[in-house]
Amino acid sequence: MTQGENAVAEPYDEAAQQYPADGEESPADGEAGLAAAVPSGDAPVADGSVSTAQPAHMPQAGDEATSVDLAELELEGEIAADYVEGLLDVADLDGDIDMDVEGDRALVSVVGATLDELVGPRGEVLEALQELTRLAVHRQTGARTRVMLDVGGYRQRRRAELTEAGRLAADEVKRTGVAKKLGAMNPFERKVVHDAVAAAGLSSESEGEEPDRRVVVLPAS
Repeated sequence: MTQGENAVAEPYDEAAQQYPADGEESPADGEAGLAAAVPSGDAPVADGSVSTAQPAHMPQAGDEATSVDLAELELEGEIAADYVEGLLDVADLDGDIDMDVEGDRALVSVVGATLDELVGPRGEVLEALQELTRLAVHRQTGARTRVMLDVGGYRQRRRAELTEAGRLAADEVKRTGVAKKLGAMNPFERKVVHDAVAAAGLSSESEGEEPDRRVVVLPAS
């Protein structure tokens, strides 16, 4: 897998990046006025290092860092949930909000009967709302965030669809030996496909510029 030129094509490295910086930019159509409600503030970010020389009965620095990180993610989730709840009130929409921590990010899910308008075509409205939510968290904590927003289980369903698409694309490339270029996707969707391709034993890269950036599945070298 080779590095592309002029940042047009590059090997898959989006999983190691923070999504606010990897080109995930969705226009907040009709939502820009809501950003004014975002609170501001600062909060320190804790750090820690692992030391193996401490006695077994003493807490390890790495363990402390892990608990602090979890607390920070939970705080991000609470801030995001409060902000999303405010958005629902402004839009006069009903919905229950669930908070969780998934891997290294906070996850806020909105569940309700009629929330399709919060998802939009190909999840475009959801992406815009997620960016507003991340902005709210950032402005209150002072730290960049990878909090993820889901509405009505859209991301879970989309993840399953994209995982299958990545697996099928990998099978085709294995069979033909020819690289396959998939349709344009946002960073969340590309990451899911990259993961599925890697699980199938092949490599992939992202090619193009937003909003037409897409995954290319590469044959084995």
